[in-house]
Amino acid sequence: MVEQNPMTSRPARRVAIVEDDGGLRAQLEGILSSADGVCCVGSYPSAEKALQGLRKVRPDVILMDIKLPGMSGIECVARLRDDLPATHVIMLTVYEDSERIFQALQAGADGYLVKSSPTEVLLAAIDDVHRGGAPMSSNIARKVVRQFRQFDASTDETESLAPREREVLDLLASGYVYKEIADQMGIGSETVRTYVKSICKKLHVKNRLEAVARYGHQR
Repeated sequence: MVEQNPMTSRPARRVAIVEDDGGLRAQLEGILSSADGVCCVGSYPSAEKALQGLRKVRPDVILMDIKLPGMSGIECVARLRDDLPATHVIMLTVYEDSERIFQALQAGADGYLVKSSPTEVLLAAIDDVHRGGAPMSSNIARKVVRQFRQFDASTDETESLAPREREVLDLLASGYVYKEIADQMGIGSETVRTYVKSICKKLHVKNRLEAVARYGHQR
């Protein structure tokens, strides 16, 4: 597919699609082609074809269907991790069961959205994951929190969070992306990122998913 370059103040996010449903694939292509700040650099109906093409186009973000004919999206993500370490992957699926969610995350996926997500949520997720976030649909985020509640967490660590940090973490646990959190709290997206960095430092975790897990254990 021909790369499109909207007139924006920053380089367009280069996005690729891996989806076997032709209708949905075309719909996603249309969303990307009409949105500012993103462009479609590849569209594939199977994991096998994607593995051939993605290594060449090296997208910033991949929208990956979890259930594909032949090789699954989860296996495809695992195979791409070494070849495309800087590429972020958002799984798109109709499935919300915990087993598939954690298999995808363990394989290297960075986010997990249901296919019924509104266009604005999808576009926000692309921007968020490219900036280092881990966007998830709210129902999926709640499943992640419940699953991680089995992990031990220090009460002192979570109690060390400031009220605004707890507010940010609560919104993260509900599946909100940085921009949505910023809008709700009346602050800038960069301020949200500063809060998240502070939260991760206080909870002694590497990223916001682990922070959500520890916080969920104490809720």
